Amino acid sequence: MITNFLDTDVIVQIGIIVKDINKTAQKYAEFLNVDFPEIIITDEFEKTQAHYKGQPTEARAKLAFFRNFKNIEIELIEPDDNPSTWREFLDTHGEGVHHIAFFIKGMKEKVEIFNQKGMPLIQKGEYTGGRYAYLDSTEQLKVIIELLEND
Repeated sequence: MITNFLDTDVIVQIGIIVKDINKTAQKYAEFLNVDFPEIIITDEFEKTQAHYKGQPTEARAKLAFFRNFKNIEIELIEPDDNPSTWREFLDTHGEGVHHIAFFIKGMKEKVEIFNQKGMPLIQKGEYTGGRYAYLDSTEQLKVIIELLEND
């Protein structure tokens, strides 16, 4: 029985910020004994409508996904130089675990609940088939929470 306000008991993703996605993806591929993943680049603002700290941002990132596990994926993220939670994390903390992600329903309601709990929205945007939101939960949970809502 699920009793948390996310209405889920499954973590779907661990996001890791990296400086060099090709180098890090190769290390993960070797470690996991899997093929090198496709490197994709996030869409431009016209499609993502990305906002960081309440302001529109042209931020983009290179992404690589390791989906070789039954219940969770590892996402590598190499940010560009535009303002974003990814760039801020890399500049402030260096490489490392940036977020854990959950699939949810009711994005607006969930974001408001997090806000009421002192975990404000720091970045949001759209992707093909859905939307994402990063919430500043580092003080309480020691990691950023990402919400993913698919259509």
